[in-house]
Amino acid sequence: MSLFDRLQDLWRSLALVPSAPPPRHFFIPDEVARLYRLDGAAGIDDQTWTDLLLESFEEKLAPQASIFARQVLHLRLRAGIDNAACSAQRARLQALMDDPARLDAIDASLSTLRHADAEVASLLFRDTAPAIPFWVRWLSLLPLVLLLSLAALATLPLGWMLTLTALAPLMALQMRLHRPLEEWRATIRALHALLRSTSLLGGQGGPLLQPFVAARARAERLHLRLARSLSLRMIPGAIQYADWFAAANVVYHFKTLRIVHAERVFLREIYLACANLEADVALVRHLASMERWCWAERGDARTLVLEGGVHPLMDRPVALSVALEGRGAFVSGQNASGKSTFLRMVGLNAIAARAFGFCYATRACLPAVPVRASMQNEDSLLGGESLYMSELRRARELLDAAGQPPGICLIDEVFRGTNHLESVSAACAVLEQLSERDLVLVSSHNLVLAPLLRERLDPFFIDTASGSPVLTPGVLRNPNGIALLATQGFGARIEGRAAEVARWLSSHLAQPEPA
Repeated sequence: MSLFDRLQDLWRSLALVPSAPPPRHFFIPDEVARLYRLDGAAGIDDQTWTDLLLESFEEKLAPQASIFARQVLHLRLRAGIDNAACSAQRARLQALMDDPARLDAIDASLSTLRHADAEVASLLFRDTAPAIPFWVRWLSLLPLVLLLSLAALATLPLGWMLTLTALAPLMALQMRLHRPLEEWRATIRALHALLRSTSLLGGQGGPLLQPFVAARARAERLHLRLARSLSLRMIPGAIQYADWFAAANVVYHFKTLRIVHAERVFLREIYLACANLEADVALVRHLASMERWCWAERGDARTLVLEGGVHPLMDRPVALSVALEGRGAFVSGQNASGKSTFLRMVGLNAIAARAFGFCYATRACLPAVPVRASMQNEDSLLGGESLYMSELRRARELLDAAGQPPGICLIDEVFRGTNHLESVSAACAVLEQLSERDLVLVSSHNLVLAPLLRERLDPFFIDTASGSPVLTPGVLRNPNGIALLATQGFGARIEGRAAEVARWLSSHLAQPEPA
């Protein structure tokens, strides 16, 4: 390496790399979802996102990632990726797994992204030209007027009035634009972080980093164009004096605003390159921390196979297996047997497989289709909506979405907000129509639904007799709701009467004739 190359690398190490370790910045969910919103892709709806605890899962995927990677991971998770993109992603992840040294080097170069304390997707992915006020062209006259007023101060008795007159617009600018200027400073810091990582990654070379090699020189030039004046940075306090007495920060704001808009196509390219690469690194780190995962095969829309599937958010998950071919599932089980957790496990694994190509199981074949859930409907005091009305609204949404395209529909305790007979009647009608197009998995304590839906949904129950839950074909025969009365001290009289009524209801309702 020549002396010139050594000096150039030294300059880059001093000018492009922050010395302090990256802090942990807080971003609200709307900021993380900004790229997804701008992309306009159809994806997981908000209730499904909440019902399946996907915000917590997203945090587990990349706890130390920058806002750039988190936005890309959110987009992939919410919208999914097609077969070609899934195969390409799997190849990238496998290449990083096979080369730990390269993984560490890339991660180190990407760490500068974590200094960014503002999201920039909303700036880069809109083509609206920035609004530049007409008075900006006259800003250069303000410091000259101030200097003339200072000269008048020394020669005229009332010269101080001219000085105050010159200072007034400068102070007014700082007060009026204080917040936009602060926000823009954060944006520029984020863009500098993006340019720094591009430069560092371009210096590594290799097939995986070829886009960064090509963009390195341009990124370094743009880094300098977006920086404050070198002369101001070299003199202690010069920036502050220039801002207050020459509106230098206002001039810098509008100057860099124009530059960013002019370079937005290039900035988009390196944003996506850096964000996707850091997202891949985060996924590799995540998989290295998981005890159970596998690459998922992609099947047709009505085939779902999970062997030894677990929920990644649980500390000690219990593995369950399920195989569906063309028909959905009616899942029953005793109280606290894990029916809701099972549905969330299936839904999360289907979403992870669609977004990242892997899931948390020993083997999986899952359809790359939308997942929709109805699991946490509740009363809304502020919205004036009862539980049953909330359930009806969500059922209407699922019916409207069903088959556009076909998906997986997860429903927990359908229509529990009304009386037993109407609950069963409404649930049967809705589930039959949903299952015509979607692969439906429903859990319910209303066991009478199982025979009513046997033409469309295969019955399963979570058997806990062995001490470890197992998903078994069939319908639960020994519910424990009444038995739990004894554990809470209700007394023999209430327990006996409850058992008597249960026997009567079971004899009349457990095996209904098909409607």
